[in-house]
Amino acid sequence: MIVAVVIPCFRVKKHILDVIKSIGDEVTIIVAVDDCCPEGTADHIEKNLSDPRLRILRHTENQGVGGATISGYMHALLEGADVVVKIDGDGQMDPTLLPALIKPILKGKADYCKGSRFFDLESLASMPRLRLLGNAILSFVNKVSSGYWDVMDPTNGFTAIHRVALTQLPLSKISNRYFFESDMLFRLGTLRAVVCDRTMSAKYDDEESSLSIAQVMFEFPSLYLKCFFKRVFYSYFLRDFNGASMQLFLGLCLLGFGGVWGGSKWIEAMALNVPSTSGTVMLAGLPIILGFQLLLSAIQFDMTNVPREPLQQKD
Repeated sequence: MIVAVVIPCFRVKKHILDVIKSIGDEVTIIVAVDDCCPEGTADHIEKNLSDPRLRILRHTENQGVGGATISGYMHALLEGADVVVKIDGDGQMDPTLLPALIKPILKGKADYCKGSRFFDLESLASMPRLRLLGNAILSFVNKVSSGYWDVMDPTNGFTAIHRVALTQLPLSKISNRYFFESDMLFRLGTLRAVVCDRTMSAKYDDEESSLSIAQVMFEFPSLYLKCFFKRVFYSYFLRDFNGASMQLFLGLCLLGFGGVWGGSKWIEAMALNVPSTSGTVMLAGLPIILGFQLLLSAIQFDMTNVPREPLQQKD
């Protein structure tokens, strides 16, 4: 098995040498992608390191963490990598945890593994409070949009992917910016790839996150909504039609009928200043109750419909 590591580099000159030096012998190829870094990270690496595993790519224009990672993915595939790991260059991720991260993939139990900081209370205690709250909210939203209900910490950039899953992803369509990790999960979900979490601790020193709260609040909601509706369409109407599809369709129809018909009758009763009859109330309330129950059943089915058979086993 050829294991490659991709490191997107942007304003990480202070930490990048230590990150690369910490990568163990289990890795065959190290691809450092200088994403038009103003600090000249690529030159800094070339000047101070002579590791024969190193491959340095340079972007003439900044493409974002996703764009840099995708460039590294494509280069690793060209060199025949079987497993490709992505590590950030800011020193928050411990490269010595890499063997544990790739273990489920090497054993054929998963297609994509990612680090999660939500297993260890001590790790959570060291995380800045605002970042902890934001990650907790994003974790729940990502579960809904991607369908991976058993996965936490969606923005965690410490990931590993098998070649089979990587070659099936539409890399040109994946978000180039900070939505990259979440978009990866959505795309993997459409492939029915098996994803698993691995415990990790993050180190928080003097580095600053480039992801601002404003970006999360104003850019992410529409992207997550788009992923959710596309996932539901792909999973329950385009590529499959099952009991949950019927529950979802009938549930929405009943809720819509009950809400519209009941609302119109309520407005009519208010205008005439007469009370609604019990039959009118029942005719409006019963479809809403039944529709809500059907939607709950569809959600329950979706939560148990997490992929279990790795793509690499089907190849």
